[in-house]
Amino acid sequence: MNTKGHCYPKHIIFQAVYFKLRFTVSYRDVEEIMKMRGVSVDHATIQRWVYKFAPLLELEMKKRKGKVGVSWKLDETYIKVKGVWCYLYRAVDKWFCRI
Repeated sequence: MNTKGHCYPKHIIFQAVYFKLRFTVSYRDVEEIMKMRGVSVDHATIQRWVYKFAPLLELEMKKRKGKVGVSWKLDETYIKVKGVWCYLYRAVDKWFCRI
């Protein structure tokens, strides 16, 4: 990902973008977090970074994401938790549950 032409190093830009995308915070909150870390950057700049780099980060994450099978298995049962019967289930990819 090309951050050429920006005033800040790549790791600063991606840390600000990460904070915005990972946590439910406003751009002004990210600005404050970055200021506490010694980086003075405006919230409007962070917004531009998110608009520019979020789609690129999404593409990179999709490349690294594992393939998901088309067939799934469902395990289900009832268990007693503190005297109350509860329904417990989990869905797993058929390649995950090789026996």
